[in-house]
Amino acid sequence: MYARYLTLVLFILMMTGCNGFNTDKLGPRGKVIGTPKVIGSTLTAAHIDAANGFQELTGTAKCDVTVAQINYQTPGVQPGEMTNASAAVLIPGGPNCPGPFPLIAFSRGTKLEKAYTNADPNNADTMLLMTFFASQGYAVVATDYLGYALSSYPYHPYMHADSEASAIIDSIRAARNAASSLGLTLDGKIMVTGYSQGGHAAMATQRAIERDNAGEFNLVAAAPLAGPYNVSEALIDGVTNPILGEQYFVPFQITSWQKVYGNLYNKASEVFNAPYDSFIEALLPAVVYPADLGKLPPPATAPATARDAIFKPAYLTDLATTPDNSTAVAARRQDLFGWNPKAPTTLCGGSEDATVSFTINAQRAYDDFTSRGVSPVTLELMDVDSKIKRMYGSNDHHTFINNYHQNYEPPFCYQVAKELFDQYK
Repeated sequence: MYARYLTLVLFILMMTGCNGFNTDKLGPRGKVIGTPKVIGSTLTAAHIDAANGFQELTGTAKCDVTVAQINYQTPGVQPGEMTNASAAVLIPGGPNCPGPFPLIAFSRGTKLEKAYTNADPNNADTMLLMTFFASQGYAVVATDYLGYALSSYPYHPYMHADSEASAIIDSIRAARNAASSLGLTLDGKIMVTGYSQGGHAAMATQRAIERDNAGEFNLVAAAPLAGPYNVSEALIDGVTNPILGEQYFVPFQITSWQKVYGNLYNKASEVFNAPYDSFIEALLPAVVYPADLGKLPPPATAPATARDAIFKPAYLTDLATTPDNSTAVAARRQDLFGWNPKAPTTLCGGSEDATVSFTINAQRAYDDFTSRGVSPVTLELMDVDSKIKRMYGSNDHHTFINNYHQNYEPPFCYQVAKELFDQYK
């Protein structure tokens, strides 16, 4: 299968005139491709307030919001590749919001639909961005990542720190490049945040900006939210303590890293049981959504049952016990430890999150940073579990746990991010 994948990539490289993906530089990173497109009508502040129930967390909306979509140039994962990604730009406006505005670079959580885009005002995720940020006087650029929406990249490099960071950094450049044509004025301040996969992407972006691009970007604050920063430990822990969504997230990681590095396995049947080995490499993100996901164990499947259905026991044993297992090595390359945040940074999560462990990820990241002397003035760790329980704790345990990461946790962590950003606005 991997040989067929390489053949496909080589074919794509030869056909660059057809799809815009090649190994030669098409121009500067962040260059806008085509004309930015306004999506739908401007949503008034009153409409945004009426469409959500979060005024207690945000206050009333101050700004109207227009959603636009941009297409921009950004690297692929291999040296020399240049391709494209798309992003939403959320533009505040109205009589109470004259600008100029700080720009939030937002990175979303895992989506299993290849066509999914942030540039859709009807998306619940996009509405949260409008509610917590754009209607409160922040411009937002929210990348769709490589391999989604308008991107011609042949796959999504899921949980790959370097390409997450490059896609987000180039989305900032693209938003700046598109600002005048969108009637958007920016004040030069940059904030970075994201949720779940996007929390990992946001932290990878902060690390890259502070290491490589400090002179270009005035990064004033960062808020990674409920992200898997400790990818390797979380993956290995999942062998014995599988997570909710095991049938989606773990195969997505492993097949993605196989495409990036090419050395996790020789054939899919070494890792995956039949019939999954015959289609799993091309399944995620799903082109025909949600029908394609029906090939995997259904969402209600117990995590351990999903694990045992999909994975070879010998593979899981080797992953858990062999440090130089190729999957374990690939996972360690995505860990986000061993550096010191410079901008004020808040890590947020909930301690009963059954999808992204608070202890393994947010707490470990906080401990790693503070172990090298990062000041509490710079770094904060917020556990919103008590707030979640106050609002949703009366639900039965199954409902509570199954909705925790996807539905209950995000608004409270968005509030944490907003409170941080408001200090530096």
